[in-house]
Amino acid sequence: MNLITKLLPESNILLDLDVSSKKRVFEQAGLLFENNHSIARNQVFDSLFAREKLGSTGLGQGIAIPHGRIKNIKEAIGAVIRMKQPIPFDAPDGQNVNLIFVLMVPERATDLHLQILSELAQMFSDKPFRERLLNAGNAADLHKLISEWQPHASSQHSPVV
Repeated sequence: MNLITKLLPESNILLDLDVSSKKRVFEQAGLLFENNHSIARNQVFDSLFAREKLGSTGLGQGIAIPHGRIKNIKEAIGAVIRMKQPIPFDAPDGQNVNLIFVLMVPERATDLHLQILSELAQMFSDKPFRERLLNAGNAADLHKLISEWQPHASSQHSPVV
């Protein structure tokens, strides 16, 4: 099992979100975490926005991994948002983003959150896998793809932080 499956409940997969900015994506992520995990939406939004001000979490290839720290959560939790139309995200390759993995970690996050980010970067660097995620018919199918994905043991470090 990969690290991602443990922190991504199927209920945290939002497909074909129709918004036009990362600000709106962060608002929707806030609603999702508030509704599914009782984390205040403004806490999620503020945390993601503060991290984004440090530099874009857009990786390139249509992928972004916005992440932030949240007080009073015990474990990392994630969400996948697939966009209806790709949106600008200031990615290094200039491409708009259509797959977003939102990661919330405890305020005093350990090396585990860096391992999670590394695994996410590895997962999303696989073009055929990205295409399967983009073509998944529903949240259950997308969740199954992620849960069946296996990280490569040789790749322990990632340029993403």
